Amino acid sequence: MSLDALHARVRDEIARTAHPRAPWLTPRTGPDGRPAHDVIVVGAGQSGLAVAFGLMRSQVTNILVLDRAPRGLEGPWLTYARMRTLRSPKDFTGPDLGLPALTYQSWHEARYGLASWDALDLIPREDWAAYLAFVREATGVPVENGVAVTGIGPADGLLAVTDSNDAVRYARKVVLATGQEGAGTWALPEVLAGLPAGRIARTDDPVDFATLEGRRVAVIGAGASAFDNAATALEAGAAEVTLLCRRAEAQVVQPYRWLTFAGFLRHLGDLDDAWRWRFMSAVMGLREGFPQATWDRCARHPNFRFLPGAPVTAARMQGDAVRLDTPKGTVAADLVIAATGITVDYAARPELLAFAHNIATWGDRYAPPPEERDARLAAYPYLGDDYAFAEREPGLTPWIRDIHLFGIAATVSHGPSGSSINAMTTAVPRLVSGLTRGLFTADLDRLWAEFQAYDVPQAVLR
Repeated sequence: MSLDALHARVRDEIARTAHPRAPWLTPRTGPDGRPAHDVIVVGAGQSGLAVAFGLMRSQVTNILVLDRAPRGLEGPWLTYARMRTLRSPKDFTGPDLGLPALTYQSWHEARYGLASWDALDLIPREDWAAYLAFVREATGVPVENGVAVTGIGPADGLLAVTDSNDAVRYARKVVLATGQEGAGTWALPEVLAGLPAGRIARTDDPVDFATLEGRRVAVIGAGASAFDNAATALEAGAAEVTLLCRRAEAQVVQPYRWLTFAGFLRHLGDLDDAWRWRFMSAVMGLREGFPQATWDRCARHPNFRFLPGAPVTAARMQGDAVRLDTPKGTVAADLVIAATGITVDYAARPELLAFAHNIATWGDRYAPPPEERDARLAAYPYLGDDYAFAEREPGLTPWIRDIHLFGIAATVSHGPSGSSINAMTTAVPRLVSGLTRGLFTADLDRLWAEFQAYDVPQAVLR
């Protein structure tokens, strides 16, 4: 089957499974006199596309997806992702939302053939990016690229979404499908903050690895992305790459493999606070493990050095080199790459700034037993069952109940969800159900009046 034929098959499957087809929403008018959107989705990566497709399947079609990146560069896959392949098994589904023709397998077989699929181990990241482009085209999700959202605030019962071009769009609901940094920013350890520009980079920075040939590189962190960056530097010809792990041993157990079953993925968010916290603090305390291929990609280079039990205690310039002090000794480097995850900092996000002070956190709502306390996780947002922000001080910013966060920061409230391929088949329908519930209940008066006025006969009595 060709890709054109697969495209036609997707359209056919969408049409065959479109029940219920009836439109049920009436556009509201914004302060500018134009119809407002029912939902604006911020982010056109894999999660944003899937959420938008799920809404369209529920006949919520008056929507718009915005992304700051140029078309084709949404998400990390062709920018700062430096793995060779996805780490998820090839048969995990997600953006298809249960539509067979829209699965990655169908796309791969149409492009490369059945034998290629059978021989495939893990999905190359470039192919995943191409597949997502196919999903966007085949589903007809409406996306505007090159639009960075800079603010969200209230506007006459709606939400005003401001962008970097000073344009304002209005919507009843907003979904923030903004990935890893959606509730803050990429972390840079304070001990590294004094290093000069050009000597320090984060994993999301556009590092020119070609310039590292013959240079010394230190990578801080021991998660999968740390090894990806170390391997990329080694493959670019770096003279020496040292990976510094603060833990005594690297994390080789991948907790996400254990929890990828329907019960956990569907119902973690239904548990009480104690159980949600217990599970997710344990999972996130382990961090994300890395597979064998990720280790081997680094270890095959004789100039790779792995130092566990080596947190950086001080960093300074000495001559033309960076010197990193650790309990295992001092490491010299020409470039330091911080692969230290994200930090929750609502005020660092322009789209959250208007209500950053009133976002309820887990620390506001739940006090775990002493042995389970974790200040890092306590800063995560305490989200509703529809992924909506909750107020720290009730009544101060009531409109934030119509802003829904579907990124990595939803993890403590809902487990793997936004940004996780393994959870998309359960998390996206849960979010879409919450969105349609909110739209439906807000329209009850209108719907009741329409029902009472409904008088279309189904039969004519002769």
